Amino acid sequence: MDYKRFNNTIMVRIDKGEEIISNVMEVCEKENIRLANINALGAVGEIEIGLFDTKEKKYYSSKYCGDFEIVSLTGSVTTKDGKPYNHLHMSVGDRDNKVYGGHLNSAVVSATCELFIHIIDGTAEREFDEEVGLNMLKFK
Repeated sequence: MDYKRFNNTIMVRIDKGEEIISNVMEVCEKENIRLANINALGAVGEIEIGLFDTKEKKYYSSKYCGDFEIVSLTGSVTTKDGKPYNHLHMSVGDRDNKVYGGHLNSAVVSATCELFIHIIDGTAEREFDEEVGLNMLKFK
């Protein structure tokens, strides 16, 4: 992984064999990012994506291995307990143009991932909401 900062945007190159979320969080820690929007494209070979069942208040995950193009990777960086916290969703397409998507749990790059972190001036904290079952945004 390598990255470069251009004012309030950081461009990240995540290399083959590297996991996306851990690299995003590493950059956020190094650059002290508290609030940002993320988008990316590239290719992955292993992904785990999920769906939150609102009635059960539980995530269901699926793992996929193969050749996938990142159709969309989008999300946010906020804070939880004062530390960077990510919320990412990913859609990937296979050779037959079937698309799989959901909440991103992990993704391993198969060729490259070009990721942009758009830093926003400010902070937004996450706090667990019992009723919903998720870490919700809390603006102060």
